[in-house]
Amino acid sequence: MIRRILEYPDPVLRRVADPVPEVTPALEALVEDMFRTMHENMGLGLAAPQVGESIRLVVIELPSNENDSQAGTRYVFINPQLDLLGQRRDMTEGCLSLPGFRAEVTRAESASITYTNLLGEPESLEATGLLAQAIQHELDHLEGVLFFDHLASLDELEQIPPDGLDWTSPEEDESV
Repeated sequence: MIRRILEYPDPVLRRVADPVPEVTPALEALVEDMFRTMHENMGLGLAAPQVGESIRLVVIELPSNENDSQAGTRYVFINPQLDLLGQRRDMTEGCLSLPGFRAEVTRAESASITYTNLLGEPESLEATGLLAQAIQHELDHLEGVLFFDHLASLDELEQIPPDGLDWTSPEEDESV
């Protein structure tokens, strides 16, 4: 089932999510719903609070890329814990819960995550690049943090015009 994605300022997005006590068939169904919802909305990741479930659950699936061994894999992180590694750098981010905006956010280039998998077993993963960025972004949602909370000012948000809409003024458009 495709679920409705909550948008800012919905208060669920600002809550610290509750731990998942156990893996159940209902949780497994939620995971599948989250992947469907994420794909329908062209996202790379989705946290359970974004679909109204204030629990510590994240799904991520990066587009396939032959140069990135971590791309194209479906990741399910239950009760994840994060350690940031490496240098920090600015990365462009947007969010399904704040559609139409993006900004440069400072993130660690790599991360180590420990979590429970869908079999109820503990696992760990070292992530780099886009996967590390997506993990940091989605785990922020579990703490009630949105990507723009990392900005010094909301003036740093860049509005993205919808597909097919030209927001250039006649002075900016050289063809006029």
